[in-house]
Amino acid sequence: MSLLRNVGTIGGLTLVSRVFGFVRDMMLARVLGAGGVADAWQLAFQLPNIFRRLFAEGAFASAFVPLFNRRMTRDDDISEARRFAEDVLAVLIPILIAFGGIALLVMPWIAGLFANQGTTGDPALFDHAVLMARIAFPYLVFMSLATLFAAVLNSLSRFAAAAAAPILLNICLITALTWGAFQPGGEATRMAVGFWLAVAVSVSGLLQLLWLWFWMRRSGFRLALRRPRLTAQVRELGVLIVPAVFGAGVYQIARFIDLFFLSNLPDGSYTYLAMADRWNQLPLGIIGIALGTAILPALSRHLGRGEPEEASRLQSNAIELAMLLTIPAAVALFVTGSAFTRVFFVGGAFTLEDALVTGTVVGGLVIGLPAYVLVKVLTPNFFARKDTRTPVYTAAASLTVTVLLNFLLVPRLGVLGLAIAGSIGAWCNVALLYALLAHKGHFHLPGRIMGRIARIVLAAAVMGAALWFLMAPLDPMFSGTALERATAILAIAGAGLASFAAAGFLLGILDKATVQRLMRRQS
Repeated sequence: MSLLRNVGTIGGLTLVSRVFGFVRDMMLARVLGAGGVADAWQLAFQLPNIFRRLFAEGAFASAFVPLFNRRMTRDDDISEARRFAEDVLAVLIPILIAFGGIALLVMPWIAGLFANQGTTGDPALFDHAVLMARIAFPYLVFMSLATLFAAVLNSLSRFAAAAAAPILLNICLITALTWGAFQPGGEATRMAVGFWLAVAVSVSGLLQLLWLWFWMRRSGFRLALRRPRLTAQVRELGVLIVPAVFGAGVYQIARFIDLFFLSNLPDGSYTYLAMADRWNQLPLGIIGIALGTAILPALSRHLGRGEPEEASRLQSNAIELAMLLTIPAAVALFVTGSAFTRVFFVGGAFTLEDALVTGTVVGGLVIGLPAYVLVKVLTPNFFARKDTRTPVYTAAASLTVTVLLNFLLVPRLGVLGLAIAGSIGAWCNVALLYALLAHKGHFHLPGRIMGRIARIVLAAAVMGAALWFLMAPLDPMFSGTALERATAILAIAGAGLASFAAAGFLLGILDKATVQRLMRRQS
């Protein structure tokens, strides 16, 4: 299957999940507002979620997929790959149970480390935050096991089931919020909503695990439970995972650093950053994760067969597609971010001031959007070669830059400073990753791709100018009736698409030959 089709499959289903996520966040804003229980809930939800993205989706998948694919030597002989997956599963289960048990015991300390002053200053609210975090934390265990099943399915080029699984999380959370929306207002109701949201998180993890287990068996790949053994293959995976935790998970490690700095910011800052990150995660999830997921198995196969030219072609196509999709998205969100937060979030307990602050944070985050996606696209080139150490050095450098900028910017800009610092750090990571790939002779970006990216930037600039001139006359509609809000958003979307398409056509960004090249089969 071609890169474009694979990314379309993963990205399309991720888009569905993100739409449900927007509905979820709109309801969260109206039911919980910003600050208080809302901040406590964001903390309780982020703790297992960051660990999941860092260890499961980041490190584990990046290390497991290349090793698994190299054992799938022939389509009709997957016994070696199955044994490897079974050995990994046998060791993973007791590790997750032990880690989860320890985390539940020390949760008050973990929550106290990251909670902001508004939460720690209220003993009842802090205790409730710890309770919510404990209830939600089994989600990490379920999703880590689900990641193994998803990695197997992705390696079999069955991308749809894994891409659809997160929809279950949002359905469960929306169910809890729907119950909350019909309850009387007040602090007791908000605490009850937070409790059921935490329950919904863990239930969704179990449902996603069962969903992926079903589709893995449906694909003909069945795993048996074995006695845990540290085989040579499992030890090799462990060696690769340790640096991959840092290399592939720089975005999530940055989120942990954000929690440290957020703990010293005013009440509501957790919610502002979480709501703003939803807009950043939309293109990042649809494009970045989809591309990274799609190209890693194919890169591993090409390199395993001794086909470096095909691997370079795939890498070039992925970069071009990533920039074609993310640069205009970043420019559009930078210019119109406050419009979207006002239209979608204002209402109930979420005020206009809350939405405007969130909109400025969106602008800071999307400065780094293309960089976050490029990190997802470039790191598989190292992981496919079983090199999980090099991304460690680049991630360490970028995190150092981020932390230094946090100390400089956060006291002056607050939560916006966190967003800007993270974006600059991500661009440093991209520069180092590409420089090292070129230095090692693994990949050089062709001149024709560089030219196309320059034209994409120019077309996005034209689109940004058009949107900037449109914002002022539409401003009253962003806070108007539901019909006026919908009309304003449709006007922005239509103007953005039309202006970028027109500029892209004149600049020759996407022609028939490019589409055919992106549609070529990966393997």
